[in-house]
Amino acid sequence: MKVIQLHKNNTDLISKAAKNNREAQHTLYEVHAPKMLSVCRYYVKDVQKAEEAMLNGFLKAFTNLKNFKNEGSFEGWLRRIMVREAISFLRQQKNIEFSVEEVETPHNYTNNINTEIEVAEIQQLIDELPEGYKMVFVMYAIEGYKHNEISEMLNISEGTSKSQLFKARQMLQRKI
Repeated sequence: MKVIQLHKNNTDLISKAAKNNREAQHTLYEVHAPKMLSVCRYYVKDVQKAEEAMLNGFLKAFTNLKNFKNEGSFEGWLRRIMVREAISFLRQQKNIEFSVEEVETPHNYTNNINTEIEVAEIQQLIDELPEGYKMVFVMYAIEGYKHNEISEMLNISEGTSKSQLFKARQMLQRKI
C-alpha cells in the first residue's frame, strides 16, 4: 500500500489557509487543536471554557494568517496566540488577581522535591493555585517566558512576576 502525503509541508497548507481555503484551515485545526487546547487548559480550569478560548484563538490565527512570515515555527506562533487568548479570556472573567507584596527570591533557589506524580495530579495542583500565581507559574515554568515578557503581557512589574512565581512554587511544594 502506498501512502500519499496530502501536504508536503506546512508552508503550502498555511498559504492555502491564508487564502480562506476552508479545507486547509480545517486540516490545520485538526493537526494543532489537541496541543492548543492543552495550552489553553494550563490557564483556564474548566475544559469547556478552555475550548472556547482555543476556538477564539484559532479564529484570530486564521484572521491574521497572512501576517505569519514563516520565519519561526507555525506551532510557536499559534501557541503564542493561544496564550494571549487564554489570558484575555481570564481578564474578561475578572479572575486574575496578583498580590502586590514583593518577596525576596533567592538566586540559587532549587526544587528539592523528589517524587513521582501523575500529570493529571500536577494539573490539579496547578489548578488549585490562585489565578495570578497559576498564570505566572505556567508562563514561566511551562511556556518558558522570561519575567520581562510576563510582566509586559500581564501589565505587572517584573518584581511582581518573580514574587508570584516564588509563591506559586512554595505553595506547590507544600501541596506535594
